[in-house]
Amino acid sequence: MVDQLRDLNKEARGGNNLAPVYARYAMEHPVSKFELAEKELDAATAYNLIHDELMLDGNARLNLATFVTTWMEPEAEKLMAETFDKNMIDKDEYPFTAMIEERCVNIVSRLFNAPQTGVGASAIGSSEAVMLAGMALKWRWRARMKKKGKTAQKPNIVMGNNVQVVWEKFARYWEVEPRYIEMEPGQYTITPQTVIDAVDENTIGVIAILGVTYTGGFEPIEAIHKALAKHNAATGHDIPMHIDAASGGFVAPFLQPDLKWDFRLPLVKSINVSGHKYGLVYPGVGWVVWRSQEDLPEELIFRVNYLGGDMPTFTLNFSRPGNQIVGQYYNFLRLGREGYTRVMEGLRDTAMYLSESIEKMGPFKLISRGDTIPVFAFALKDASHYSVFDLSDKLREGGWQVPAYTMPPKLQDLAVLRVVVREGFSRDLADMLLGDLKKAVAFFEKQTAHKPKPSGGHFAHL
Repeated sequence: MVDQLRDLNKEARGGNNLAPVYARYAMEHPVSKFELAEKELDAATAYNLIHDELMLDGNARLNLATFVTTWMEPEAEKLMAETFDKNMIDKDEYPFTAMIEERCVNIVSRLFNAPQTGVGASAIGSSEAVMLAGMALKWRWRARMKKKGKTAQKPNIVMGNNVQVVWEKFARYWEVEPRYIEMEPGQYTITPQTVIDAVDENTIGVIAILGVTYTGGFEPIEAIHKALAKHNAATGHDIPMHIDAASGGFVAPFLQPDLKWDFRLPLVKSINVSGHKYGLVYPGVGWVVWRSQEDLPEELIFRVNYLGGDMPTFTLNFSRPGNQIVGQYYNFLRLGREGYTRVMEGLRDTAMYLSESIEKMGPFKLISRGDTIPVFAFALKDASHYSVFDLSDKLREGGWQVPAYTMPPKLQDLAVLRVVVREGFSRDLADMLLGDLKKAVAFFEKQTAHKPKPSGGHFAHL
């Protein structure tokens, strides 16, 4: 893979060396792209070399593919720049940064209505948070089986095949059988009955998603909980739920405060959420919180003292910067409930304005509308002349990055475009996107001999 990337880099950039000539000064000698140079460069030259290549990246503000935050206030950026050098694991050396982390865990716990607050951890995005939550589910299942006098063999985890790829990683890395519930035409979430059909006493947990990556929709968490509670009572099983709220955890409490998806449901034992998505923080920060201390097995928590003082830690990594946590705390203080509600309402309104305008254009049908989280997907009514992949390529000419992909197996005949509306995406930008989309449609409708570009494969969030 490294060699392939190197060959691609050579082909794209034209050789092994960096040797640009600037108007005011020139480099004394070329510098290898792939080997450490013998001599040093002055700071300005090194900066310009890297800066110039990065100009060819896409504009992050026009990237409608990513859920990750691409804009923060200058004050937040300043605080984060001031704390790049603080190692989050050194809690004894940086006690106030550690205290801010603890405050954030408590804020998230209360936001999700946990009966016992402060049981949780920060993580590098929801991917690490998912791994930690999954480990706790497996350890608690083993303890249940031991209490019943049964061997803890062949654990499984039940989830839709619409999950983010990290759940596939968890199942493979920790040797848990993934039981995928397939999406069906017109049904893009798991359902109570499909969950009950899949679980048994070896199920370590049921994963439900608050904000499906494909469409932005919410799975029917309260209905699934009701069916699972009835199943547990009838069978004697004690199967818990974990909510993957990576995308919706910082949206639902402000836009749908009465929606029951969190710790108000007794079987919900843990929740993960991405601070760098609608938590409005630059990547990467995530959070995982548990219902109570009982739901976080003690044997998963390690204590070290070689950095000074006794430090309990539950992470997959060790060293990491504390600045993302500082950025998260800034948002919590700066926005509060009122501010987060205002931001999410604005993003939802922009998403729904976009989706309704696209629907009115004529060639498109909406798969979702952006009324849950500010994300929606749409497809062509007739893809015989041009495809969503053609439109995605055409929009990229204007700087827009709008992903096109096919849905999961059984739905692979459905190819969609998806738009993620994030902080910093204004109504003016929405109008510009609509204008470019109309131009793209007009362009392809004039190409009488054009053959639709084929699918590039189903969506995978890598």
